[in-house]
Amino acid sequence: MIQYQQLLKHILETGTFKSDRTGTGTYSVFGYQMRLNLQEGFPLVTTKKLHLKSIIYELLWFLKGENNIRYLCQNGVRIWDDWPYAKFKNSAEFNGEDIKAFALKVSEDENFAAKWGNLGPVYGVQWRSWQGANGETIDQISDLIKQLKTNPDSRRLIVSAWNVPFISEMALPPCHTMFQFYTAIDAKSGKRKLSCQLYQRSADVFLGVPFNIASYALLTMMIAQVCDMLPGDFVHTLGDAHLYSNHTEQAKLQLSREPRTLPQMKINESVKDIFGFSYEDFTLENYNPHPHIPAVVAV
Repeated sequence: MIQYQQLLKHILETGTFKSDRTGTGTYSVFGYQMRLNLQEGFPLVTTKKLHLKSIIYELLWFLKGENNIRYLCQNGVRIWDDWPYAKFKNSAEFNGEDIKAFALKVSEDENFAAKWGNLGPVYGVQWRSWQGANGETIDQISDLIKQLKTNPDSRRLIVSAWNVPFISEMALPPCHTMFQFYTAIDAKSGKRKLSCQLYQRSADVFLGVPFNIASYALLTMMIAQVCDMLPGDFVHTLGDAHLYSNHTEQAKLQLSREPRTLPQMKINESVKDIFGFSYEDFTLENYNPHPHIPAVVAV
């Protein structure tokens, strides 16, 4: 996926060094956009191996409207463990457990998970249960599907996770803050094509962005299927796009590798409800990536 390689190169060549919340330091650029045609293959980075299971389960977790990591832990997904674990480590209940033991306890102990696995009103809550000033809750995903089916030319096909009064209650304020859909008639097939543009205020380019690309590409494909449309483009607009200072060597290693042919994502065509998908409904074919490159997440 050459677009992602170009982003890495751009940051390494032009990025400004900045301090950051985590104390790690980043090389950063402001304002960058990638456009990916989903008809050309599933945009899963090939210059390092990605853990597709984590991407799928996280997306299903968002769509469930959940904010507790227990579902993820029970399915072997560890990408959200760091934030609740950091809070647990600073509590009087901490007894030297490492993060794996913490995740296991969250998975097995419902009461422990209720106390320590909650992330606050993060993505899934905002997608499915946005709370307005009057106390009304809004299911943005259901509303989106309804609009796509009844008014597909609307310019208001937007889902936002940036609910200002609740940001301070979130373990991590939304990095991918809002996304918008757009439909147009495909000249060749006569069917509508569905495109998605994501605005990401903060983009961890080495660890996070490859996940975000795959996740929103998959979401676009799922929504296209349930709305009887074709997948179009995924447009990824980045605000602060950065490489953490302890990820630069990994980025250079990726740039030394030649991107390979994109894989194909097969989705169970019988699923017509956006909330009806399960992990088993997705099959990735012909994924032949370079080896995984480890890196530490900045918390």
